[in-house]
Amino acid sequence: MNNFSIVSTKTSARAVLAGALLAACAFAQPVWAASVDSLIKAVKFDDVSSVKKSLAQGADPNTVDNIGTPLLLIAAREKSDKVGQLLADNPKTDLEKLDSAGENAMMLAALNGDATFVNLLIAKEAEVNKKGWTPLHYAATNGHDDIVKILLDHSAYIDAASPNGTTPLMMAARGGHLSTCKLLLDEGADLRLKNQIGMTAVDFANKYNEKDVAEGLQARLNSMQGNAAPAANSAK
Repeated sequence: MNNFSIVSTKTSARAVLAGALLAACAFAQPVWAASVDSLIKAVKFDDVSSVKKSLAQGADPNTVDNIGTPLLLIAAREKSDKVGQLLADNPKTDLEKLDSAGENAMMLAALNGDATFVNLLIAKEAEVNKKGWTPLHYAATNGHDDIVKILLDHSAYIDAASPNGTTPLMMAARGGHLSTCKLLLDEGADLRLKNQIGMTAVDFANKYNEKDVAEGLQARLNSMQGNAAPAANSAK
């Protein structure tokens, strides 16, 4: 066999191999996609037996959907508590894995007011505090006092600052959640803090037309300032 024939044979073999690989990928991709779609659907519907079966067959508990949302976050978003527990129990699951918006499972559970999900994550030692937006911000945003209390009881930083300096108290004020504001203040939140554009919790309440909250916060601020004045005078 001459050199040309050898080269031709090798080239032909590579072409056949490449074609076979492409065909295999073309065949496998829809099967894989369908499998992932079924897994995601099972998570959404809290179908713990189907999810358990998929995991036993080798599915990755950190699988994400087509927009990058991990299974644990999907479970938190949909209040799929049984699947959430199954995933949290899996040692391969990354409890802190973020979605494309920078949110984690505890944040979404806090936003939804799902105390069961928040507690199961805490029991697995998921991080209560997070740089930037935190679960406490999310709980305060929707006025979930029970979640706020759970998080604070597990050392959540009460005056956590978002990337622009917004605190959980400011988010509670923005949403008009008077009881949440009171809870945060009673637990030690600082009413005098300002975000990066100089807004306080009172300013948030005023901006979003939450009159009762604005008046309540302003009265509390006035009381704080009134108590501080006598103390300053006595120090002279």
